[in-house]
Amino acid sequence: MNGVIEALHIYDEHNRAILSHTYTSRPPSATQLLPLYLEHPAPRPNLIYLSNTNPPTLVFSITHANLLYLATTSSEIEPLLVLEFLHRVIDALEEFLGAPVLAHKIEENYDVVSQLLTEMCDAGTVSTTEPNALRDVVEVEGLLGKLLGSINLPGKPLGNSTAPSLIAQNAPALPWRRANVRHTSNELYADIVETLSVTLAPSGRPIAAFANGTIAFTSKVSGVPDILLNLTSPSGKHNLRSIMELPVFHPCVRLNRWKESPGELSFIPPDGRFILAGYEVDLLPFTNGKSGNSGSNSLRLPVNIEVKTGLGSVGSDFEVRLNINRNFGLSTSSGSGPSGRGGGPGGRGFGNPHPGTAGAPLLQDLVVSIPLPSEVRNLSDVRPSKGDAGFNPGDNVLEWNIPAKELSAGTSYFSLRCTVQGSLGEDQEEADPNGFGFGKDYTYDEPYQATTSDKPRNNEGGSESERDAKKAAQNKIMMPSSASVSFSVKGWLSSGIKVESILIDPRKSRGLGEGVKPYKGVKYLTISKGGVEIRC
Repeated sequence: MNGVIEALHIYDEHNRAILSHTYTSRPPSATQLLPLYLEHPAPRPNLIYLSNTNPPTLVFSITHANLLYLATTSSEIEPLLVLEFLHRVIDALEEFLGAPVLAHKIEENYDVVSQLLTEMCDAGTVSTTEPNALRDVVEVEGLLGKLLGSINLPGKPLGNSTAPSLIAQNAPALPWRRANVRHTSNELYADIVETLSVTLAPSGRPIAAFANGTIAFTSKVSGVPDILLNLTSPSGKHNLRSIMELPVFHPCVRLNRWKESPGELSFIPPDGRFILAGYEVDLLPFTNGKSGNSGSNSLRLPVNIEVKTGLGSVGSDFEVRLNINRNFGLSTSSGSGPSGRGGGPGGRGFGNPHPGTAGAPLLQDLVVSIPLPSEVRNLSDVRPSKGDAGFNPGDNVLEWNIPAKELSAGTSYFSLRCTVQGSLGEDQEEADPNGFGFGKDYTYDEPYQATTSDKPRNNEGGSESERDAKKAAQNKIMMPSSASVSFSVKGWLSSGIKVESILIDPRKSRGLGEGVKPYKGVKYLTISKGGVEIRC
């Protein structure tokens, strides 16, 4: 596949073309391309084939911050290459124009955007995409230059016209790091963020549990530092290869070092914040042919959820119970073995000094979402033990928010009980035909002395039991089938992975200065955006 990108178009939220950049050939213009793209019904795929153009055109699309990015080509090309190029364009625009990228920023800085698009793609072939390398070749006019230019004064000495070429000649052969980096305060930070995806059976037994991790690194060090970051796990450093599945790395990471010694990340970092690595962890590893379960403590979560349906005399109530596990991080301090896979850095529960650190994990943003069937008209009675709960009839979702002050107060058990209401049935309509709450009729045509027969009473009892059974069957359809929990925990990772050390090799580093010891910091964060789900 030797195809090239022919053009890039950017549209605002009103589908107005704010920028068109042609690389090669004669592709369809922005005004011709947009109607052909909008003909496809939403949701539109990222790749659309337009057969009614001459020649037929492939359209790659990405929507970000209400802006639509379209790239076109009429030749066969690797789809992931073009989509990754669009993502790199967005990253570069955020780096130079500031996040979020808005339409007026692109229009006001068209000279900068044009330079970026030209440097990132040369005649349709993807070229330089690293933000640090682009800063050496893209000229950005500062505030002083704009001020001097507005009063017709030269904003820069004549000698600066050759500065980009001189910098490019003296720059190291590292496309991800700009040259001549200088910082007054040298700092190194590592942030590990894991996103949970857990599915639980109605009994609470985990069916599947995964954690997708991202290692974000921030480097503010002068010169060209050579860094070694050591990772470890509760079961030892030697097991990292089996724990961290599907790892992906920034181009700066030396892959041979990782293959020889798993857990060691050796790299020369870009300047600033970047994504160093990503990985996936199976929190229920197979042991002796059997997957982990809740009884073996292979999965430790900060929140345990239980849902009971069909409660009450006619089965119209359901209850959600939450149990806060305040000592789930204790497993890592003692230990070892596969049981620590569900633990994380730290050894104390909530409420200790310095909450949010590895020694005292902090649970925040606890929200329970319960989707209800479309047959549910309303919830007549919502009774949370703590927090606020509200039902949105439009989305048919019940949300229960528990504030941070309730979590820090030491309460470990929370409950929510609700009563569902369906559409008005025939029995309800006949009971009150006028809608004024007075029943059918107040006339009394019965004789003054009732007969001694008990048959009518038995018939009434039979009809009442049948009515209750019918209501119970109707209410069973309106019970929730699942519930999901969202939360964030600072200072804890579900996989148990942690940073053992961050070292700078003084022999391989250049320009750092003698006796300079950068400040180092590590943070851990676990996020569940509805990722913990229990089936009912």
